Amino acid sequence: MQAENVYQKAMGRIEYIFSRFDNICVSFSGGKDSGVMLNLVLDYMRSHKIKRKIAVLHIDVEASYRRTMDFVEKIYLDNLDLIDPYWICLPMITTNAVSMYEPYWIFWDRDKKEKWVRPMPDHPFIIHQGNCPFGFYHLNMTFEEFVSYFGDWLNGYRKAEKTACLVGIRSNESLNRYRAVSRKDKAMFEDKEYSTRISENTYNFYPVYDWKVDDIWIYNGKFDKPYNTIYDLFYKAGISLSKMRICEPYGDEQKAGLNLFKVLEPETWIRLVDRVSGANFGNIYCGTKALGVRQISLPEGHTWRKYCKFLLDSLPEETRNIYTAKFLRFIRYWNKTGCPVADGDIQRLNPDTIINTYEFSRRGKSDKYVVKFRIIPDALPGLDNKTDFLSWKRMCMAILKNDITCHTLSFSMTKRQILHQQQLLEKYKNML
Repeated sequence: MQAENVYQKAMGRIEYIFSRFDNICVSFSGGKDSGVMLNLVLDYMRSHKIKRKIAVLHIDVEASYRRTMDFVEKIYLDNLDLIDPYWICLPMITTNAVSMYEPYWIFWDRDKKEKWVRPMPDHPFIIHQGNCPFGFYHLNMTFEEFVSYFGDWLNGYRKAEKTACLVGIRSNESLNRYRAVSRKDKAMFEDKEYSTRISENTYNFYPVYDWKVDDIWIYNGKFDKPYNTIYDLFYKAGISLSKMRICEPYGDEQKAGLNLFKVLEPETWIRLVDRVSGANFGNIYCGTKALGVRQISLPEGHTWRKYCKFLLDSLPEETRNIYTAKFLRFIRYWNKTGCPVADGDIQRLNPDTIINTYEFSRRGKSDKYVVKFRIIPDALPGLDNKTDFLSWKRMCMAILKNDITCHTLSFSMTKRQILHQQQLLEKYKNML
């Protein structure tokens, strides 16, 4: 018996989801993976003559390629017989990893309307501040927070028993995506590894999680499917298939592709430079030492501790406070709580700087001892670049990468927290 290919497996998963859920939503960014995900679902619905509509969620981040928005618009308008469209143009806050002075920015910010990268779309299904139906929405919430609430809202709004949210991510696209699918400690639906329980009534599903990038384009070509033509320009510009990204490029991971805006859509680039602080800086210096991408060297006459304090002193006050709070948490974690460390790495640490508790961790596979640090090492040769061990060098690297969330230290600060801190700082300034 011939083994199923990834297309057949994906269609089988979609059939399974439709058989178990009375309410289905597909997240649609306008990218290659989510585009295939949505087209697969529409294929299945048409071939099985399913008339009940699915919800399709697109969160418009304002500063997108024009061709991406053309593709989103085409997919929505061509499939209104099968979809309930949710095209979200609400102000939300997101990180800006190319500016120390504005470490976040707000898309569709009413106060910046004259600088919007493009006019807000004009369709009856566009959701904006003037017609927002979501009781959970609050001004300048984060993209991630909005998505986490939307499934439950849709479940209640449609009076459904349970809701399946289909997400077009592939596990080989990035480590974070691999973890989202492969985590062993997550709650699943009926033990399906391509599912994740979000709440009592809402589950995420990843039907194309095992596809490779070549499979995406084979599907589009074989079935003559519409796709985002920005990828044609990526290809002509010499970008490899695995490196093509269309998400807004100011986050910690996405900023490396910022310079492509200037090349592929110069008319959009002009608006971007005026809209997002540091955009042109990111265009020039992403991929260089200026943003901590290449090997970071210590300036002559400095220790990493001294250099870290120098970098903190050079930051704007608001940004410095964000980093300081995060670093204190990082230090306290290693000093008070500790972290599981592999035996081989324990042997490479200076025994005078650590405390080996000899307690097995209950996190992960529970096969590592928990280690605490007595003092902060200046650097950990051979370990600084592959782990999140405590050291002054690691903290320097976070600043130089403009990693305002300190993601490289395995911590996360939500964008909402960043905004809240900024507001508090401004409040206390005004009280002085």
